[in-house]
Order: sequence, then C-alpha cells, then structure tokens
Amino acid sequence: MVFMPSGAKMLGLQVAKVVQSKDENYKVGEYVSGPLGWATHSVLNPSTFKDTMHDAKLERVRYTDVPLSYSLTALGLIGATAYFGLLDVCKPKEGETLVVNAAAGGVGTIVGQIAKLKGLRVIGFAGSNDKVKWLTEELQFDFAYNYKTCNVVDALKESAPNGVDCYFDNVGGAFSSLVLTQMNTFGRIAVVGAISSYDSDLMNQPLVPAVQTSFIAKQLKMEGLIVSRYESRFPEAYEQIYGWIKEGKLKCYEHVYEGFENLPKALLDVQKGGNTGKAVLKVK
Repeated sequence: MVFMPSGAKMLGLQVAKVVQSKDENYKVGEYVSGPLGWATHSVLNPSTFKDTMHDAKLERVRYTDVPLSYSLTALGLIGATAYFGLLDVCKPKEGETLVVNAAAGGVGTIVGQIAKLKGLRVIGFAGSNDKVKWLTEELQFDFAYNYKTCNVVDALKESAPNGVDCYFDNVGGAFSSLVLTQMNTFGRIAVVGAISSYDSDLMNQPLVPAVQTSFIAKQLKMEGLIVSRYESRFPEAYEQIYGWIKEGKLKCYEHVYEGFENLPKALLDVQKGGNTGKAVLKVK
C-alpha cells in the first residue's frame, strides 16, 4: 500500500506523445508509455525517470498498428502480470482447472483468455450478474459466478467437481480462504492483488479463516508476484500477446472514459466495480 502526501500528483500509467525533445533517442511525434500520473503534459529526463509504485519507467510504444492504449493494458504491465502470473507462477497443465477472481477486470480477462488458449477449464468470479453473463458468453469461460450472491464453495463443487489446480488471486480475504478448501493436492496459487483489503487501515486488516490446514493437507504452493521482477522478459510476453491479438485469439477489453476532468469520476466508478475490462481514460 502506498500513501501519497497531500498535494502530490496522482499515480497512473499513461501513453503520451512527444511534442518537444532534447533527447536524440526520442523524436517529436513518437509515442511513449510510462508512469506519468494524472497530467495533461509532463517534462522529464527519460534516462532517469522512474515510478517506485509501479517500478516502471518510460518506454517507447512498441506496437502502433493496434490502439495505443493497449500499451497500458494487454501489451503493458497488465498483460505481463497475467502472462507471468499464470504461466510462470501457476504453471498450468492442459486439462487442469483454474479459478480467477476479479475475472472481468483488466488482468482477469487476459488470464482467463490465456488459460483457455492453454486448454484449461476456467472458472471466473465477478461482482455482477451482467459481468458473469459477459464472461461466459463473450470470453467463453466454462463457468462464472457473482461472488456477491453465490455460495463460493457450492459454486466450486458444481464447476470443479474434481477440484481446483490453479488459483489466480486478485482479491484475497475470506473469498480466497474458501477457494483453498477446494484445491487439489499440489495446487498452485498466484497472488497478484488484495482488493478486499485495499481500503483497510494497515493496523486493522480484515480477519479471515486460517489457511494453514488447507496448505498442509493439500501441500499447496502460494507465491506473490510483483511483475517488475520479469522486466527482462517483458518482450517475450508482449510478443506472444501481440501475436494472439493479431491472430484473433485474444481480445483486449477496455472500459474507456473520456475527458481529463472526468478522472475523479472514473476512479470512483472503478472503486465501485463499474468497469468491465481495464479502465482507461482518453484525455482528448
């Protein structure tokens, strides 16, 4: 969790056009992506600029034959998180069963699609009936549930009668404790988010059921992921995801808001789960 001082620029990733340059490596008219925050214009030294929250730096936009915003989503840190969290941490095998929560969000939609490409049975959980319908009809998830209205254990007994092999966790909390009870021996868990506790005080985190029994009995493996550790392999992920996009095998879903002045409204909407796919804002 990052606490920003009053008056500081809001954090955020951005695609920007170079309008002036004193750096021979960056030409006027080129597009760059990076942690430029909530700003209409930025002045920076690209060789030293870095954001500690995302552990990200300025990069030249690689792919210009797809929407530029993809550099913030499927062809950026979002896509890399899904790619490495699923394939390197969960290490799925064809025919296995995957559960992903926040499944209609930016990371979750890509995780589910990659899992289907790899021959997995995919079960998603989201926060509304409309999102559940969208996951099964548009993304072809095998099963999807509204976590607000379903019994998680009963849902998994229905959709994964032979148990869960891989769990891609964006949420944490009591929900995850329930999923662990339905996992198979030697199941793998990638922890990439903790949405359930983001608005909790550090000294007042939500209490959840103990997970040690599930870990011991099922010999589970859980690993946290900060995607910057794969920085040297980002090109691998981007090239593969780009190939899937061009072949029509993977779609990049974005919930687009418009107008710089609407950033606060968009942020509040995202906090309430109003987005399907990765939320992005088009400045102009």
